[in-house]
Amino acid sequence: GLDIGKFGESINVIQKRKTVQNISALELFTQTIEFFEDYFELQIIKGKSRTIQNPIPKEAYREAIANALIHRNWNLREHIRILMFDDKIEVYSPGSLPKGVTKEDYLAGNFSSLRNPILANVFFRLNIVEIFGTGIRRIKECYKQSISKPIFDVFENCIKITLPILKSNSELTGDKFLVFNSLSRLEPKAISELAQNLPFGKSKIRQILSELNREDFITIIGNGKSIKYLKR
Repeated sequence: GLDIGKFGESINVIQKRKTVQNISALELFTQTIEFFEDYFELQIIKGKSRTIQNPIPKEAYREAIANALIHRNWNLREHIRILMFDDKIEVYSPGSLPKGVTKEDYLAGNFSSLRNPILANVFFRLNIVEIFGTGIRRIKECYKQSISKPIFDVFENCIKITLPILKSNSELTGDKFLVFNSLSRLEPKAISELAQNLPFGKSKIRQILSELNREDFITIIGNGKSIKYLKR
């Protein structure tokens, strides 16, 4: 089955929640897409024209849900969980990676070991998914022009995919842009390292980093004196 919910500023504020079970995987997929469209498909009217915009890429969401259904461990009783917030969607799929697939393979998009090959083939024949093993790469491609990036977490008993709202460089201006641009997505940096290349002091850098973290532009690693920062 599947649990899906739309929340406000925290999980304590529930706007809508739905549990679906004892139906086919295809119907589960259809209902999750309809739920997404209710909250993240915006109709923009300009003059006589009407366009549809998705602050979170619909294609990335489709891939995340298809992956959760195709690759989940159906021997586990836990439901797939989908948590929707105003600024992100979190998809939790029961079961970790199939035997023989490393975390590095998964994150690189080299997912070639199908846990449920019959179900995967049905989704492929219905054009719900493309060539097997490309789902992660396709999700990343949806965020190619965005500052915010999807996050893939592999735990012992589940896989979590976080899809943030799209953010462009234009949302960062002045000093925020300078600090963000000094960070890396691969190598965490401490405030002392950033201060060497920025025209202001550590206190201001710390304040800006705090704001960037609240706005989900960066990730904080470590704690205390060992805190470092990464671009998302």
